[in-house]
Amino acid sequence: MSRDEHEIETFNAAEYFVDRNIRQGRGHKTALYFKDRKYTYNDLQKMVNKTANALVDLGLRIEDRVLLLLLDTPEFFACFWGAIRIGAVPVPVNTMMTPDDYEYFLNDSRAKVLMCNEALLPLVYQITGDLPYLRDLIVIEEGGGAKQPFKQKYRRAPSVSKSAPTTRDDVGFWLYSSGSTGFPKGAIHSQFDPVVCAENYARGVLGMTENDVTLSAARLFFAYGLGNSNFFPLSVGASSVLYPERPTPELIYGLLAKHKPSLFFGVPTLYAAMLDHAAKEDAARGRKPDPNRPHELASVRLCVSAGEALPPDVYHRWKERYGVEIIDGIGSTEMLHIFLTNRPGEVVTGSTGKPVPGYEVKLVDDAGVKVADGDIGTLLVKGDSAAQYYWGKREKSRKTMLGEWINTGDKFHMDERGCYWCHGRGDDMLKVGGIWVSPVEVERALVEHPAVLECAVIGYPDKDSLIKPKAFVVLSDTSKAGEALAEELKEFVRDRLAKYKYPRWIVFLDELPKTSTGKTLRYKLRELA
Repeated sequence: MSRDEHEIETFNAAEYFVDRNIRQGRGHKTALYFKDRKYTYNDLQKMVNKTANALVDLGLRIEDRVLLLLLDTPEFFACFWGAIRIGAVPVPVNTMMTPDDYEYFLNDSRAKVLMCNEALLPLVYQITGDLPYLRDLIVIEEGGGAKQPFKQKYRRAPSVSKSAPTTRDDVGFWLYSSGSTGFPKGAIHSQFDPVVCAENYARGVLGMTENDVTLSAARLFFAYGLGNSNFFPLSVGASSVLYPERPTPELIYGLLAKHKPSLFFGVPTLYAAMLDHAAKEDAARGRKPDPNRPHELASVRLCVSAGEALPPDVYHRWKERYGVEIIDGIGSTEMLHIFLTNRPGEVVTGSTGKPVPGYEVKLVDDAGVKVADGDIGTLLVKGDSAAQYYWGKREKSRKTMLGEWINTGDKFHMDERGCYWCHGRGDDMLKVGGIWVSPVEVERALVEHPAVLECAVIGYPDKDSLIKPKAFVVLSDTSKAGEALAEELKEFVRDRLAKYKYPRWIVFLDELPKTSTGKTLRYKLRELA
């Protein structure tokens, strides 16, 4: 087959990730565990097809955007793959944001349809601005599918659906990535990108098979969680455990004990919290830690961490307690999943490991010249899962998508073993609990308080060496400084931004360190901290 013929060959990701499992004889195998119910691959295909047909009946066509404000339930799969089936473009968004954020997502993406869980509907109703592109709102009930009138369309819809004649390079879905100015960027991913990640990482590094069961702390609207719970298990005919609640240590331990997954995907903040919870349980019961005692992770063959650097202490405490490795890696919304990682049995604690098969990385200086081994440089990555561009952000696309290479903005050095070590960001962005946070956004919220004259936010390590926002605040009236006002400011930010963005510490200063031109010197604040 010639190159031109190959390039126009049709490919629809819904056929690959859903229908292929039926063709390979897995129709009656469990695809999803949700609460006390099991959904087989036959069930999943039926849900996807009926959703696809109902969306067509609603007037949705190829390349139309569908915003998904959905919790981690089976309906997410039906809506995501149902949209892709007809060539429409699902756009999953963070369920922990504010009404202003959702107004931005809807207008930036120009989504014609919003599919929203009933529990999240109050956030949508609080949107005060105009939504000129939104045409239909579909409300998903807890465990009951959609509400009227979409429910009637779904019931009448055939359970067989024809896939749109898309190609590998057609737009498959969008994922929003946070920006340094606080305005998210819509990363455009192709139909074939999930296949690349599944082949390179799920099979190439994790060795996933149809016998695996996955449990992920990262939600489906994140690139990390979308792979962990969705296209990784579906790529091999494995099973995934879903839950809509916030992933607390108590909940995760309960799910581990109930469903006995073989692969657990977490973030460093959660691993540390789970260890603290287990230690408190031991203390309450008056017992000492014993790695030989039966525990909830007995079924887990491997743990994965991403989102922020895994502190060596957390790794060692986890391995000592449970006897299971945590392999740390780094991915990005732009690359869709992990592209640099430690390997099972070859963990170098503190490092981010080596490139995933199918990806290349290099470190460059500010002029784009490759740095010498051992020197710190900006990490560039190349691989076939890279996003095409950022929607409506041409200049940012040019600065990030450098031909075949993606500029991650992260600083690394490579040691003599070929392992990569992270030195933080090239900009001021923070990773908090595995989620990007813009200091500028937190600062904007703080200065809205009448007592605040100006402020600056940096990242600061907590007791587990995990980064959280720390704010330095200059007051209009310095006599009001104190613990009471500090708590008031924290609550003030919590009420205006997603909860994970609030500053964990407030430090009052008479003035901020600045350059002669008035720019805040964040490095001085880091030294002060």
